Amino acid sequence: MTAFQWNIGYLKSHKLQATGVIATLVLRYLYALLFVYGFVHKIIHGWMWSDILTRHFTERLGELRMAVESAATGSFDASVAAFQASYLEQFALPMVMPIAWIVTIGELIIGAALLLGVTTRINAAFGLFMLLNFAAGGYYNETIPPLVAISLMMIVLPTGHWLGLDRSLHRSSPNSMLFK
Repeated sequence: MTAFQWNIGYLKSHKLQATGVIATLVLRYLYALLFVYGFVHKIIHGWMWSDILTRHFTERLGELRMAVESAATGSFDASVAAFQASYLEQFALPMVMPIAWIVTIGELIIGAALLLGVTTRINAAFGLFMLLNFAAGGYYNETIPPLVAISLMMIVLPTGHWLGLDRSLHRSSPNSMLFK
C-alpha cells in the first residue's frame, strides 16, 4: 500500500483515504487546541503559583464524599466516587503543586507537539494519561470518552507523517521510537 501523499493525483485517486486523513487531521488540530486552551487558561488564572488547584480539589473532594454518603452502599456510583475521593485525598492534594506544574506545562507540550506534528503518538499517549488522571480525580464528564477515543486514534495512526515533522524526523532517525 502506498503511503499517503499530499498531491492532486494521489488525492483524486484515493478520495476515501484522503477524506479520512483530512478528518483525522482536523480532529488532531482540535485536540491540540484543547490542550493549548487549557495551558493558556491555567497561566491566566495562575495555577502554577497559587492555591487555585487546591481549592478545586478540596471542593471536588467534598462533593465526592457527599456522593458516597448518599449513594447506595456497594453501588457502582458509590464505588467510583469513593475511588475518586481517595485519589484526590491520597495523591492529588498532597502533590497539588507538582500536579499543577505538570498539567500546565504538559498541556503546552502536548498542544505544541500535536500542532507541529512532532512526536504525535507519544504526546497523544501523554494526553490520554492526563485525561485518565482527570477522570480518576473526579473530573469525569461526557467529553472524556470522545477525547479518549481521539487520543487512541492519534496513538495508532501516523498523523505526524501525514502532516507534520514526524515524517522528516523519522527519515533522519529511522530507528527512533519518537517519530514512528
